[in-house]
Amino acid sequence: MAEWVKIGDAIVGRRRPTYVIGEIGINHNGDVEVAKELIDVAARAGAQAVKFQKRTPHISTPEDMRHVVRQTPWGEMTYLDYRYRVEFEAEQYAQIAAHAADRGVDWFASPWDVPAVEFLEELGVSCHKVASASVTDLEMLAALHETGKPIILSTGMSTLEQIDRAVEVLDTDQLVILHATSTYPLPAEEANLRTIHTLQERYGVPVGYSGHETGLEISVAAVALGAVAVERHITLDNAMWGSDQAASLEPQPFVDLVRDIRTVELALGDGVKRVMPGEHKPMARLRRHTDAVIAAS
Repeated sequence: MAEWVKIGDAIVGRRRPTYVIGEIGINHNGDVEVAKELIDVAARAGAQAVKFQKRTPHISTPEDMRHVVRQTPWGEMTYLDYRYRVEFEAEQYAQIAAHAADRGVDWFASPWDVPAVEFLEELGVSCHKVASASVTDLEMLAALHETGKPIILSTGMSTLEQIDRAVEVLDTDQLVILHATSTYPLPAEEANLRTIHTLQERYGVPVGYSGHETGLEISVAAVALGAVAVERHITLDNAMWGSDQAASLEPQPFVDLVRDIRTVELALGDGVKRVMPGEHKPMARLRRHTDAVIAAS
């Protein structure tokens, strides 16, 4: 197991800057220009990475959902056709990779099946993300382990026993675990942030937080509790069409989140109790008797 994991140019772990991921997912709605705008949002906010989702729809779409008809911005279509409509292929991801590099952010994706792992490997991603829905997909986890790349594992809707099995397959040498609750949007009473400590103690790897709440407070609190990474969905507009848009952060709130995370990092300090520089003048003015040792500190 590792206390720190290197992802791209970043070191993820304790006493390092919180690794902030802008989860684009499928909020681009199949439009590469929207994806580029969302990369710009993440870059302006100061996030280190953006994340997409990659599926092979005829494999990853549940059988009972494939022929369900739904209304979309592109007209009425089956759920399977919709899944194909919002997928990017190699040409689009080449544009995304170039744009992310130009904006100074890393990019990767959550594969939802083994061919998607192979697809992402051909594109040379720096790491892979396991979506909460895939924690029990042991075949895909094994394929991810074979890549030798760092893995970020989300743990929503999973028991500790299921996470144990996933960690056994993935190994802990290059593993980052994210505490998550897969409720959209997430109510505060289901956040259960103390699970961050549970996962740290159980697996001994860097642990972060993947949030689906609508505000900022819970994600900031996660950092105060020791989360070394924070992932949040981002959108250009909460009113855009798509299942994840409402639980995503618009550009300014995402900027505010990264700002607040960096403030909390500074405020956490090193845990050593001492008289701070700004306290010396008030101490001299307000105390009648000043211990010489303290005054000299």
